[in-house]
Amino acid sequence: MAATGGTRARATLAKPPMCTHRPPCPGCPRYGAAGVADEALGALDALAREAGARRLPVVSGDPWHSRMRARLMVRGRAASPKVGLYQRGTHRIVDIPDCRVHDARINEVAAALKRALRATRTPPYAERPHRGVVRAVQVAIERPTGRVQVVVVANAATPTSAAPLLDALAQDLGDPLAGLWWNGNPDITNRIVGRHWQLWCGEAFVRDRIGGADVFTPPGAFGQSHLGLADRIVARIHAAAVRPGSLERIVELHAGCGATGLGLLARGHEVVFNEISRDSIAGLERGIAAQGPAARARATVVAGEAAAAVGWLADADVVIADPPRRGLDTTTCEALAARPPARLLYASCGLDAFMRDARALLARRRLRLVQLEPFALFPFTRHVETLALFERVRDGG
Repeated sequence: MAATGGTRARATLAKPPMCTHRPPCPGCPRYGAAGVADEALGALDALAREAGARRLPVVSGDPWHSRMRARLMVRGRAASPKVGLYQRGTHRIVDIPDCRVHDARINEVAAALKRALRATRTPPYAERPHRGVVRAVQVAIERPTGRVQVVVVANAATPTSAAPLLDALAQDLGDPLAGLWWNGNPDITNRIVGRHWQLWCGEAFVRDRIGGADVFTPPGAFGQSHLGLADRIVARIHAAAVRPGSLERIVELHAGCGATGLGLLARGHEVVFNEISRDSIAGLERGIAAQGPAARARATVVAGEAAAAVGWLADADVVIADPPRRGLDTTTCEALAARPPARLLYASCGLDAFMRDARALLARRRLRLVQLEPFALFPFTRHVETLALFERVRDGG
């Protein structure tokens, strides 16, 4: 029988601070509840029993001011702007000036943006007439320095209309500003970030130290928001991926900017990095360049969909996959099930897709699910980050 992480008794944090934004802010539907939602744990427990695997206890961190990356919408009027989230099922904005989950510096950037909007009389975006300038703001914190990377998303194909605002915002933020970017999204679309980019001032990347390596993230690339728990996930992957005294051949699918694989490269392993995003590849290549000559020689970058790296899977000792919420594509999943590596580490942010993929990976009985570990990476939501360890079934086993 599978061992699980114990009962799923509902837990709440002791005296959570009052949130003045609820309702109608939809960002924390489980506000004050600890860990991971019961229904998510129930699904993982069912899979563990079915596969004869262990479900380890939930790994949680301090939820308060834990979010170090955020995208916020901008609406209202120049004299009274709002910076926040859409109300559930609508495009009405909830202004959230004092979010308890955001790092305090994200709240400070939102306040500075409001001051710059008022000072320059720059109109926020209005959807129905498709007018106004500022649509959204993205903020990321650089942990080693505490500085901020800021992206102002504008309703334009050139930065001319946003120039006074950008200058005012840069002056207001001052030294804590790592880099300020303009992004142009002139289309009528629900997509937040557009295809036009210009570095307005400062540096192109935020730098972090993850898993023993420097990781560089440009604003168009994916980055984790709860970096404290993301560090622990990377450490778990490193511990499970490699065996003491061995040098492994590793393929990392959906590698992003290399937050997981760069640390393995630095430890002497050969790593094939697969990634499709041009922005993520730029960060990944910057991270590889920061390594020494011997480590750089052990790195291979395969650009494109994960299926583009299928040919590298057969020679891999270890495969690490961290796909987007939709999960693995069919070609990659079938290749892993048919010719599995010795170990497969699957980090999932989409529970439904993971459950589908896990059963597909197990269907040929060439892989076995060893353990599942849930992480409360998304505090007060119903989402769960799951780290799964699969191992190849030995012949006759």
